[in-house]
Amino acid sequence: MTTAIGTRTAHGGIVCDGLVKIYQSADIEVVALQGLDLEVEPGELVTLVGASGSGKSTLLNVLGGLDKPTAGRAVVAGHDLMSMRPSDRTAFRRNAIGFIWQQTSRNLLPYLDARANVELPMTLAGATKRERFRRASELLDVVGLVDRADHRPQELSGGEQQRVAIAVALANEPAVLLADEPTGELDTTTAEEIVSVLRTVNVELGVTGLIVTHDPLVSGHVDRTIAIRDGRISTETLRDRGGADGVISREFAVLDTAGRMQLPEHYVSALALERRVRLELERDHIGVWPESTT
Repeated sequence: MTTAIGTRTAHGGIVCDGLVKIYQSADIEVVALQGLDLEVEPGELVTLVGASGSGKSTLLNVLGGLDKPTAGRAVVAGHDLMSMRPSDRTAFRRNAIGFIWQQTSRNLLPYLDARANVELPMTLAGATKRERFRRASELLDVVGLVDRADHRPQELSGGEQQRVAIAVALANEPAVLLADEPTGELDTTTAEEIVSVLRTVNVELGVTGLIVTHDPLVSGHVDRTIAIRDGRISTETLRDRGGADGVISREFAVLDTAGRMQLPEHYVSALALERRVRLELERDHIGVWPESTT
């Protein structure tokens, strides 16, 4: 399996400070992101989870240059998304970002075989025929489908289609890979294969990965899972895989730059916390009680 595929992939950090995205529809304003803070280190692979309407897809669209932020700061692979002109945004999507969508129809053209689908982004970027063939072969090898290069999407299984989609997303050596529910339409066994490919891509190519998912299987295979709620980062789960007891997971609440923190929902429910809570500052911790507790 080849590893010397590109060099730009090592510079793909993500930083958001006070990120706001407001959608305007007629007389209705929807604040989808409410001062969100986020940091993903270059070369890191993380998952993003949250309920429907929490802001996951909006965040992915902003980070991928599909939507312009309303306020705050968002820097992806060294590109300031707030200051981009439309032409800059197009170049950013083409050169710095790789997308993988849940629906394979959005990833692949049905009338092209796997190799031609992988070569298409390079064709649009002006790569030579020889370069396109070489890189497509290397990427199909990375995702384990070099022997299926001449098959069209309808001749491939769902899992094989998603593996080709990963190769397509990597064709132009993006610094950041964004995936929206990449295992959402797959069975458990096939989903595990896709997760394994994504981890291989992350480790061997050094590409930064942010995966939106509802699948606990996907989250369980990465070292950090970020939860978003009501347009802000709520909690992070960190996993330690080096101990003798296997994988140890710890959930942390996230304190943003304004000092705000969202308590995990199961904590709120367990203590019947409502509008106001009582706080007490101790020497090494903060106590939190329902307002009615004396």
